[in-house]
Amino acid sequence: QVQLVESGGGLVQPGGSLRLSCAASGIIFSLNAMGWYRQAPGKERELVATFTLGGDTNDADSVKGRFTVSRDNAKNTVHLQMNSLKPEDTAVYYCNLVQRMTYYHTPVNYWGQGTQVTVSS
Repeated sequence: QVQLVESGGGLVQPGGSLRLSCAASGIIFSLNAMGWYRQAPGKERELVATFTLGGDTNDADSVKGRFTVSRDNAKNTVHLQMNSLKPEDTAVYYCNLVQRMTYYHTPVNYWGQGTQVTVSS
């Protein structure tokens, strides 16, 4: 199994910055990708910024130029640097890891418990 532990959420004023971190532990295959999703009240969970299994990044249009996803493969960690935060960025942010044992296996998703980010004056 895989465990994901997030940290770094909190309350910040509009225009401020936060950095989220997520550490993965357990059985981690080399074919994996990590990233971030978020869910605001009354809305569905949406992609924020992730790495793909091919190593590229995939960012939501709403965060391009403001958020940057990075990872440390050796430590199985992923970070989300969030700058110029807006009230509409308020949500629970979830760390995601998707992995497959080989290219012939179905990918499996794992989720962290979520961390609250609130942008408000």
